[in-house]
Amino acid sequence: MEKTNAIRALESKKASFEIREYDASLTNGMEVANALGEDPCAVFKTLVCEDPKHNHYVFCLPVMMELDLKAAAKVCGAKSIALIPQKELLPLTGYIHGGCSPFGMKKRFPTYVEETAMLFDHIYVSGGRKGIQLCIEPSLILEEMGATYGTFAY
Repeated sequence: MEKTNAIRALESKKASFEIREYDASLTNGMEVANALGEDPCAVFKTLVCEDPKHNHYVFCLPVMMELDLKAAAKVCGAKSIALIPQKELLPLTGYIHGGCSPFGMKKRFPTYVEETAMLFDHIYVSGGRKGIQLCIEPSLILEEMGATYGTFAY
């Protein structure tokens, strides 16, 4: 398997994680959770948002939940935010839709993790490419990304 920026970033920090592969043709998080045989509440997606001043924010939330844009804006202290257009994801982060990891982005952005992650010993986040998930302790995102827990999903 070819290493991704996310894997390289975690290896460079000597972080503890496990790589789990799945069929890259799966198109949504619920399918990925089922393929991994994991609780969808413990499989997280990574979404990138922007405020009107073009500041960017990263949100990690369970795949079966939706981002509450008003609550997310409140968590990051912005007046309002919106998901970035899909075509801007690769140039901004280095990742494609369906393979966006909170680790190893081109630039570090303020990162927020849905507080339900604290309920699990391990959660799954994208490994930086479709077909790869990383099993990590939730605190790893906080430690390595300077992330903050928050409530911004429903």
